[in-house]
Amino acid sequence: MRVLLGVIMLAALAGLGLIGMLALAPPAPAPPPAPIAAPAPPPRISVLAAARPIAAGSLLKIEDLTTRAFAPGEAPDDALLDAEQVREELRGAMVRRPLSAGELLRPDDVLRPRDRGFLAAVLGRGMRAVSVGVDMVSGAAGLIWPGDRIDLILTQSFDDEKVPIARRVIGETVLADVRVIAVDQALAQGADGALTTEGRLVRTVTLEVNPDQAEKVAVAARLGRLALSVRAIEMPEEAVAEGPQRATFAADVSPALRVPDPAVRGIPTMRVHLGTRVEEMQLR
Repeated sequence: MRVLLGVIMLAALAGLGLIGMLALAPPAPAPPPAPIAAPAPPPRISVLAAARPIAAGSLLKIEDLTTRAFAPGEAPDDALLDAEQVREELRGAMVRRPLSAGELLRPDDVLRPRDRGFLAAVLGRGMRAVSVGVDMVSGAAGLIWPGDRIDLILTQSFDDEKVPIARRVIGETVLADVRVIAVDQALAQGADGALTTEGRLVRTVTLEVNPDQAEKVAVAARLGRLALSVRAIEMPEEAVAEGPQRATFAADVSPALRVPDPAVRGIPTMRVHLGTRVEEMQLR
């Protein structure tokens, strides 16, 4: 009995000691305060500017444009906001005054292809505007834009049997290094061209030419099919100042047509005289 009483007393003393130690222990540290979120930066707006120096009279391309960011209220009221539709409307627009790199574009700085008087404004002194109808193939798959420089190629085909087969198809460069000043209204505004009954996209490309060249284009349009060939932005001087163009015949393209006489190929022939007409007939 005495032993049991002693055990109980020892257990009570141990419990009191533990309570005392817990009372004397330092309190647990408080958790750190949550970090304060940094304030969001004020919204900024993007406006269009010149990506490089642009001379007056130039026709804008997409690569001529860049953006500058401003805080709300800092950008000029007449600055052009950066938007896809605005960029498309500026494609091919004429710059009215010189612009330095980084200078903001304003509505009065450009004349758009759809604006009244655009053609008269972009033409050089003594020059003329002449339009050429093209489709997706002859118009370089619709990738020609105002400001590009092109060669105008005429191809003709002849059905006259008196003409040697090697010369029944001919191609020649009618105009070299002429400037495109407009593409039909729908394309200049970023819309699709009108569809014909054959399902081809018909577009009109307007070129800047002198009076003599305008007459050549008018005649060439009646002779055969016209196609546009885009020139590189930077052409060597000797390539720009080209002389008369040599005609390209069918035989120059197809080696099979370079020997017009079947007898040369080892095929027996017979010449038949029909009045004043002479025909070559192959004997097989």
